[in-house]
Amino acid sequence: MNSFTPFPLIEISGPPRARGRSYGEQGRERIGKSVALYRDSLRRLGCADADIKRYIDVLLPETTRWAPDLVEEMEGIAEGSGNPLSNIVLINARTEVLQLAKREKQIADTEADGCTGAVVLPRATRDGKLLHAQNWDWKTDCAETSVVLHIRREDGPDILTFTEAGGLARSGFNSAGISITANYLESDRDYGRLGIPLPFIRRRALETPHFALALRIVATTPKSGSNNMMIGTSEGFAVDLECAPDEAFPIFPERDMIVHANHWLSATALAKLKETGLAEVPDSLYRDQRVRSMLQAGHGDITMADLKTALSDDFASPYCVCRPPLEKDDGNLSATVAMILIEPSAGSMMIAPLPAINRTFTQYRLTMDIERARHAA
Repeated sequence: MNSFTPFPLIEISGPPRARGRSYGEQGRERIGKSVALYRDSLRRLGCADADIKRYIDVLLPETTRWAPDLVEEMEGIAEGSGNPLSNIVLINARTEVLQLAKREKQIADTEADGCTGAVVLPRATRDGKLLHAQNWDWKTDCAETSVVLHIRREDGPDILTFTEAGGLARSGFNSAGISITANYLESDRDYGRLGIPLPFIRRRALETPHFALALRIVATTPKSGSNNMMIGTSEGFAVDLECAPDEAFPIFPERDMIVHANHWLSATALAKLKETGLAEVPDSLYRDQRVRSMLQAGHGDITMADLKTALSDDFASPYCVCRPPLEKDDGNLSATVAMILIEPSAGSMMIAPLPAINRTFTQYRLTMDIERARHAA
């Protein structure tokens, strides 16, 4: 396995089914690997195919009502990649499906989807531009199952997003200058009811031409489990939303930046719910502090190189900001799968696979046209 191969770029356009079919055809091999990865994970949990279908059938109806066009796009992905629709839904609802399986079978969750994210506002940067970045910590195999998706749209901003192959969106930005990253969170409110799978929410946020509309989608869409989503705009601001399934708690920049790992920071949130995720990500308690302190030292002169350095921190390795491949007690191999560096105003996203052992970045570009994006919508 050559894990240092750059993530392939897939460009799609047209109506939902057509762009989905193109996506499926171009990403067929990696989509197949994505499907195998999560079906194998579920089988190791003791799930039969009938169980997997049952979980998907529970999630799909409300998702279809909320975003019929995105379900149609998934149908196209299924056709283009030679998969049943259920496999594409599994990729996009893998967090929810895995959690439903573990809770039903009373299996402890040892696979927290980690991440350390940061947004730096223009007043803190050398060039006066907003910078947004993230380390995505998850299964090491995802270095071979992820892609960069460039979506050309006629009815809104174009999108550039890093995602698992077959996925609708993960981290990225749009041609209106809106950027998003996401981090794992957990609380005692999780899975009391089912909501919209997270990739759908991130995709909808990236489809919006205005910062306020992206915030509304993230803050108000019902979710199955907790999640943290950081939304920035090239206009020079950012808000972090710590989301319980039924409520969102905003965190605003302090000293012109936001840094977030995988534990709740909002005092209001902690007064209303119980943090339940730290057993699996205790390193979260220092990862965000390490990155924040390194960035604050350069306040007013921060560059993307500084963000790269901060997110490469190996303090307390292997439980560090930039994690090398690590085999967990359950046999799963996890790591920082990708470091993602976004400068929305420049239309630039740079990504390195497995950055703890590989520092080669590939640049992906998006043509920025804020006025066209806003009027197209």
